[in-house]
Amino acid sequence: MTFNQPQNLKTIAALIGAKFVGDENFQVFGTNEIHMVKPGEIVFVNHPKYYDKALNSPATIILIDKEVDCPEGKALLISDDPFRDFNKINTHFTRIFNFREELHNVEVGEGTFIHPTAVIGNDVTIGKNCHIFPNVVIGDRTVIGDNVVIQANTVLGGDAFYYRKLNGSFDRLISVGNVVIENNVEIGNGCTVDRGVTDSTVIGEGSVLDNQIQIGHDTVIGKKCLIASQTGIAGCCVIEDEVTIWGQVGMASGVRVESGTVLLAKCGVNRDLKKGTYFGPIAEEFREYLRKEVKLKNL
Repeated sequence: MTFNQPQNLKTIAALIGAKFVGDENFQVFGTNEIHMVKPGEIVFVNHPKYYDKALNSPATIILIDKEVDCPEGKALLISDDPFRDFNKINTHFTRIFNFREELHNVEVGEGTFIHPTAVIGNDVTIGKNCHIFPNVVIGDRTVIGDNVVIQANTVLGGDAFYYRKLNGSFDRLISVGNVVIENNVEIGNGCTVDRGVTDSTVIGEGSVLDNQIQIGHDTVIGKKCLIASQTGIAGCCVIEDEVTIWGQVGMASGVRVESGTVLLAKCGVNRDLKKGTYFGPIAEEFREYLRKEVKLKNL
């Protein structure tokens, strides 16, 4: 999430009641998750396992629950609960409506048809010559390009599935990102595309999604990808251009799939994949999988 205007370290520290390490005028441009964070942004970390990753990430402001040495050129915000304070920063700079208030500010391009039963949130942009079918739900801040088809009962911009366990219950990381659908995309019936926690979930130009597909928060789908029904893609994945994903593929969070890859039905993806054709509950190169099956039959 990028702030409407730059803030400074002292202002952010005062907002959350945290101690800071660094120049009080150190500029802060926004917040982001560890997978997506860029220089000038805040990332949070609340577990020793991830301290080094956060401190060595592109983030230049680290919201952390322990006093540590501050890396050169960076700043620290010391908090007793970084998860809570990350939510506090995000919701201070991005108002959450959840369809309780209709302020709208919706822009719709020429030639676009939106069925009367569709529900559209605030600050939404829809391009030219789009077709929005019945019962589609489009959440706040969603951006849709030209010539996009969104079929019935699809939800764009639902909350991210991102929780921590706290005192025996689950505490949500509040989603302040959005969904971006680029030009010439078609999305089938009953799909769900979660908005980013702090960034954008993106469906690239010319991609086609079948029915009943789940796309997790902050995932980026490349151009001209083809995704078949009942595929589930977790958050913060990167699917590069012209990837084909067949039915019931499951993908763990944070993986990258190289351009031109084919994932056959029911493939389980738990790691980054180079270009190729893959199959199996733990994705393996298809020819290797077939060779293994032949060997097993010949035992």
